[in-house]
Amino acid sequence: MNVSSSGRYSRAWIAIDLAALVENARTAARIAGTRLLPMVKANAYGIGAVAVSRALESIEPWGYGVATVEEGAELRASGISRSVVVFMPVQPSQFADCERFHLTPALGDVAAIRAWTARSPQPFHLEIDTGMGRSGLRWDEIASARSVLDTAALEGCYTQFYSADRADSTIDVQLERFMQSVGGLARRPQLLHVANSAAAVRGRRYALDLIRPGVFLYGGSPGPGLEMPRAVIRLEARVVALRDLSAGESVSYGALWTARAPTRVATLGIGYADGVRRSLSGRGVALVAGRRCPLVGAVTMDMTMVDIGDLPVAVGDTATLIGRADAGDAAITLDEYASAADVLQREALTSFGSRLPRVYD
Repeated sequence: MNVSSSGRYSRAWIAIDLAALVENARTAARIAGTRLLPMVKANAYGIGAVAVSRALESIEPWGYGVATVEEGAELRASGISRSVVVFMPVQPSQFADCERFHLTPALGDVAAIRAWTARSPQPFHLEIDTGMGRSGLRWDEIASARSVLDTAALEGCYTQFYSADRADSTIDVQLERFMQSVGGLARRPQLLHVANSAAAVRGRRYALDLIRPGVFLYGGSPGPGLEMPRAVIRLEARVVALRDLSAGESVSYGALWTARAPTRVATLGIGYADGVRRSLSGRGVALVAGRRCPLVGAVTMDMTMVDIGDLPVAVGDTATLIGRADAGDAAITLDEYASAADVLQREALTSFGSRLPRVYD
């Protein structure tokens, strides 16, 4: 849902700063010194693939990355005309839709490559497995498949780093394997790309012809010591009820939390059905009236409780679970939220449900 104001929402919503997202894309491109292939798969990590792609059009990326043919078709229906690469291994049963929507399939086995090139002159990208062990043609098997790969339809080659966010040597080992395997081809493809968010902001060594930033675009930290992006989302919920508790009274299922002294609890209209993980029970915080307040009791399907002490709060006020409510407030970063929930940042983002309106600032 694309709306311009959160005022009409009485329960909960995600506010998205598209200007900050575009600035994060510019930052990644500046550091890497090459063109962008932004990853907008999984509905742009839950942010909204159509809105994100339209916003990124202003910086003229080379194209966009999706996971499924259906995601690519959605971009085409929205008017996106740039190249769209489908990164999940595309099955022959989906080739007709790839042709229909002019999508570039990622292929990683000889049989699929033969089937695609036999039916279509449209380009494909070859996935090379350099250590991820998930999909793609193994780096040490490229030479044996050279005759199949010697085709004009091979537009690009890529690999996936499995620990680019760590300061270890695996990224360089994978890069060496990738370049060695590409060197075994009859010709160098037009486009080589290996850099996810973490590799992209490490500089030009891993940039090659394109970078594929994902979580960095959406405000997620790419790893320790690396460039930090601008915050993109605010997760906000209304106070829907207030309760004054005496010492010894409990809150929510299982009575996991008991008040040690008289206090006040605000109930927020958001819960795990919206993607607020139950693991945040007793671990997360929310910004209420400018103060960080702990989540108390078990997070429930539709509601989450916050100990607000003596803060002057009324039903209808807004609490912030990710982001900065006002200019003077301390922020709850996406990284902090995800850490408290014991999930990856990208996992947190993609968990937010469809009943949370996306409000584009």
